[in-house]
Amino acid sequence: MAVVKCDNVSVIYKTGDFKAIGLKEYVVRHLTGKYSVKEFYADKNITFELEKGDMLGIIGTNGAGKSTILKAITGIMTPAEGKVKTKGRIAAFLELASGFDPDMTIKANTYLRGAMLGYTKQYIDDRYDDIIKFAELEKFQDYTFKQLSSGMKSRLAFSIAAQCQPEIIILDEVLSVGDGSFRKKSKEKMLEILETDVTGILVSHSVSQIRELCNKILWLDHGEQIAFTDEKELYLDAYEEFLETKVLPKSRQDIVDMAVSYGIKMQAKHQAESNKEAAKLQSILENGEKSSAITAAINILEKSCPEALNKKYLRENR
Repeated sequence: MAVVKCDNVSVIYKTGDFKAIGLKEYVVRHLTGKYSVKEFYADKNITFELEKGDMLGIIGTNGAGKSTILKAITGIMTPAEGKVKTKGRIAAFLELASGFDPDMTIKANTYLRGAMLGYTKQYIDDRYDDIIKFAELEKFQDYTFKQLSSGMKSRLAFSIAAQCQPEIIILDEVLSVGDGSFRKKSKEKMLEILETDVTGILVSHSVSQIRELCNKILWLDHGEQIAFTDEKELYLDAYEEFLETKVLPKSRQDIVDMAVSYGIKMQAKHQAESNKEAAKLQSILENGEKSSAITAAINILEKSCPEALNKKYLRENR
């Protein structure tokens, strides 16, 4: 049975000039028929299913509809068309720094945010020290939320949300919060959660993150579903080619051709880097000291041919 199912889900946004004209003018224009509302599809006919343990990566450029479909899945937004079905408790890591009171302390906000996520006071009591330690905010517990930097706010929000035990986890660009050290730690925490066989959805502009963490891909563009597939490497290679050319595929053959083109470019890039390393090594061998030449040669072999450092390999390949 599917844990997450979207069946021809469409989300429609309405735009008008209500905020600009105010309530009185809106009523007058509405009564006289001079007030117009424009509608557009943020997502249109999105269809996919996820089983237990699946990790879906949603890819697409800005405005593709990635965050919108997440909001429909979590129930924040109601689809105008189609149906969303989920089975199990959802932990959604969306807009991490929202939902906090700027004038309350970190400690008070931790309990507030925990309550919003459905945790009991006892649950937070038992995990409060771990939350603060993971967020690296031990020295700031009595600070108000508005006194924190944006990175500290995101660390706190991530740390609170990471204490949940969900059946479905939804991540919207949250593995990029904080500095390099915290990003590494948050990624490790997510991997730990994913090992519990939860079903996950990840939105990220980092294709390498999608490659590493996901087994299925949903490609969106301006609200349209380009593809839903488990052929991860093929479609991600095609997507990387699209990011360079801005030309969308119209058929599976286009996907294959785009992936091949990207592969050729990567091969040429790696060859150029290899040639550059070889030229650098040759220069060191010809002009440098013996010790620096040996060190350079070993570094290059470790990267490109580590087996060559094995004495048995050297004897057999003379």
